[in-house]
Amino acid sequence: MIDADKLRAIMPHAGARADVFVLPLIAVMDAYAINTPPRVAAFMAQVGHESGQLRRLREIWGPTPAQRRYEGRADIGNTEPGDGKRFMGRGLIQITGRKNYLLCGFALELDLVARPELLEQPVAAAASAAWYWHNRSLNRYADAGDFVGLTRAINGGTNGIADRRALWGRAKTVLGVQP
Repeated sequence: MIDADKLRAIMPHAGARADVFVLPLIAVMDAYAINTPPRVAAFMAQVGHESGQLRRLREIWGPTPAQRRYEGRADIGNTEPGDGKRFMGRGLIQITGRKNYLLCGFALELDLVARPELLEQPVAAAASAAWYWHNRSLNRYADAGDFVGLTRAINGGTNGIADRRALWGRAKTVLGVQP
């Protein structure tokens, strides 16, 4: 359903990164049932936005006021000093917080608590995004065409909605998803 040329058509700024990510993405989409054109289009749009079209596998750290709030947030498992920065957003969908790193690591059989930087590698970055998608049952939003609900489930709000919609539109065109 997806190849490097289609990936570049969806994410024109990805360039050669499309060649690096296409096989890991194919593998994880298959493993996590992201396997229909509407699901793939929605996944590509969200991953494309969250990763800057496959160019950023780690959150840009300021720290911004929002990033400062990661520190000490028990709801995401950041209970030790320095956890906010240590468990910043990483991977294609920006896994954030000690708790998510721990859970994702269990699922992927990686020690992401000891080595959070592993999510900056293409295979783990793609796998973490598909794990997050599956773990939160996000196919239901893609199946229903509820892109705003999907964005809120990933981002907690509608940050970057215009870019996400543009990516979704390109993905739907490339994959032949009917409006």
